[in-house]
Amino acid sequence: MASVIEGLKPEIIWKHFETLTQIPRPSKHEEKVLTYLKKFASERKFKIREDETGNIVVLRPGGGGGENAPTVIIQSHVDMVCEKNRDSKHDFMSDSLKLYVEDGWLKAEQTTLGADNGIGVAAAMALLDLPENAPLPPLECLFTVDEETGLTGAFALNGDILKGRTMLNLDTEDWGEICIGCAGGGDSSINLSVERIEAPADYLSFQLSVEGLKGGHSGVDIHEERGNAIVFISSIIDNILENAKSSIVSIEGGDKHNAIPREAFANLYIHPESVSDAQNSVSKMTGALIKEFGSMETNLNVKFTGSNELPDKCLSNQSQMDLVGLLRALPHGVLKYSHDVEGLVETSNNLASVKMLENKINIVCSTRSSISEALESQRKRIKIISQVFGAEAEQEEAYPGWTPNVNSPVLDITTKIYTKLLGKEPHICAIHAGLECGVIGEKVNGMDMVSFGPTIKGPHSPDERVEISSVDNFWDLLLKVLKELSKK
Repeated sequence: MASVIEGLKPEIIWKHFETLTQIPRPSKHEEKVLTYLKKFASERKFKIREDETGNIVVLRPGGGGGENAPTVIIQSHVDMVCEKNRDSKHDFMSDSLKLYVEDGWLKAEQTTLGADNGIGVAAAMALLDLPENAPLPPLECLFTVDEETGLTGAFALNGDILKGRTMLNLDTEDWGEICIGCAGGGDSSINLSVERIEAPADYLSFQLSVEGLKGGHSGVDIHEERGNAIVFISSIIDNILENAKSSIVSIEGGDKHNAIPREAFANLYIHPESVSDAQNSVSKMTGALIKEFGSMETNLNVKFTGSNELPDKCLSNQSQMDLVGLLRALPHGVLKYSHDVEGLVETSNNLASVKMLENKINIVCSTRSSISEALESQRKRIKIISQVFGAEAEQEEAYPGWTPNVNSPVLDITTKIYTKLLGKEPHICAIHAGLECGVIGEKVNGMDMVSFGPTIKGPHSPDERVEISSVDNFWDLLLKVLKELSKK
């Protein structure tokens, strides 16, 4: 049986990427892929450095005249965001991804693809696989862990394991862009204590669901103002509570802190005489959401159906008022655009997830900003809102942004080579997403960095896909930049 990647160019990248898709590598569970990479390096007799967190550096000597050139760092992260459609049986801890090609894009069936940042990892592996005489400077291929849940690997990186002071980060997702800056960010974990009471015996059980939203990356996609399933379902529930005798049994929505929620679900008790009022509320709010988001969220699916499940507990009136009030008050989406860079989101917040626990409800928000003071201001705002509704917001240290350097030597080289290859200049930009460059730059003084990569759409969602033709262009640029750096 022919492989899905058969015939795709460049073959040297695609074969390594296909291998990566067969190795489970969720964030915080990267053991299998790290073991594979260390075996891969050892078989090629490359030296390996490793720190206590699990980050590894594979050292390849320079070649083709670049033996004595300054060392260049090739950086990518090994973990992937694990999102799947609700009806998918895929187990990210054990199952391989199922790949397919459609209209020039590589995708995975009902799951994230892991091109973020699997393509970058595969490109680094491809560099390590080139012939000894390939024109390359000495390379330090840095593979970091747990980037997606808070840049854990970068934060804990022992800077002493890196000797290079020029770095190519391969984690940008729009071909044609060279990234020289990114936003910083930090999460808020909000815990709301709730009171559960005996469920009313004469009420009927209903399930409410919001599905079919696009979701996506909470940084690079936030400017599109896509729908948020938690925002949608909380507004519907709010309207039901106002117009029908009803009680909340449970609510769940979203998953990853850096993914815009695509789905949310709730169980409700409705008084028999209020069923029609509740149905009217759902119909009314669904219509309002379609009117507001219909052109963006074309697959929005709201269901309100009777259930045979009869839980013996529901939330007290005060608890459900606090919960709905909190969910409605927390911000989501773009909070401010940059005054200096047209179209660049400066500050945003993602209302990322809500989960029901035994005696509390956990809500996660992910806040981003290119200005540290604005980031902390919004995190303080979230803390204050939480306190108003009797909740506590736990906030760990935020990760720093990456301040652009327009006079960067490696930027100048990359720009000139791109222009020569494509006949046009690249788009030099900063992005509203967290890259490891800012953290690594703080760990290693004097680091000169750029980031570029192929086109990846729908990251952090099952709609994730990578444009096949852009990978070939990306590889060509990477090789030529390294060839130029080997002359130094």
